[in-house]
Amino acid sequence: MAPMAAHFSRPLNPIGLPLQMRELPQQGDWDYIPNMPQSKSQRPLSAATLQLLRPLVKILLRNNVPHQTLAEWAKQAYIDVANSDFGIAGKKQTVSRVAILTGLTRKEVQRLLNRPDNAQHADGEEYHRASRVITGWVRDPDFGDGKGHPHPLRMEAKGASFAELVKRYSGDMPARAMLDELLRAGAVKQLKDGRICLLARGYVPQKGSSEKLNILGSDTADLIATIDHNLYEKPAKPRIQRKVMYDNVPVEAAREFQILAAAQSQELLEALDRWLSHRDRDVNPASKGTGRVRVGLGLYHFEERLDKES
Repeated sequence: MAPMAAHFSRPLNPIGLPLQMRELPQQGDWDYIPNMPQSKSQRPLSAATLQLLRPLVKILLRNNVPHQTLAEWAKQAYIDVANSDFGIAGKKQTVSRVAILTGLTRKEVQRLLNRPDNAQHADGEEYHRASRVITGWVRDPDFGDGKGHPHPLRMEAKGASFAELVKRYSGDMPARAMLDELLRAGAVKQLKDGRICLLARGYVPQKGSSEKLNILGSDTADLIATIDHNLYEKPAKPRIQRKVMYDNVPVEAAREFQILAAAQSQELLEALDRWLSHRDRDVNPASKGTGRVRVGLGLYHFEERLDKES
């Protein structure tokens, strides 16, 4: 085991966070911020950033995203984070301060601050709606046996139906649209008698779909925010960040591990889902307490071929 700890502060977005303030006053005469030589303390960060960027760049190249576009997104993220997270207490954030923090000119900062917000898309909401529908189908005794075995459902029926399931767990999304999406993702199938049968206990969008790319942003952002919390914010109260790994495992054992890890991880996630759902006010309005927190646990499997065989 390689124990590490972590916590997630606010989620980051690779395209940029929604800004708390869009119009910043101009101050000072900074129009050029020189590049500073890399210090010894920055070298580990440089190596870590390059390691982090490689899999991201691989995805970007697969989607025909050139370097210039990534550079523009990086500028936007720098400005958004500097503006929202690096202000001085009691003082209004300024264009000049954001320029100093980011190394960009005031003109560039103002240009990007004036750009309309584009970080929030409906894709993320659709992903969560589909996930909630599947989770409710598995967990809710009105739509299964109460022990994690969902019943096949008719689209419309008195009592338990697919339409009622969607209404209960997805709000105002049309049942037909939800069925089409779950069919497209391979999460359900429609039997000859018209009933709808659940095939997957979790929602995974199609390869390359916009929903999957949304997961790239949200899940990776949560992990990095967790690491950021553990490194800089509250190291005395770390959030869980654990990993188990061995690097000389036979291919056959790796396949077995994938099956084992998937099964045991699913059991853990379903147990945690039951616990959290009873305390989430959207699911259980009677849940008591103060404030509002987004909380969860993410699991992922990784595998890398180290020999030269294909």
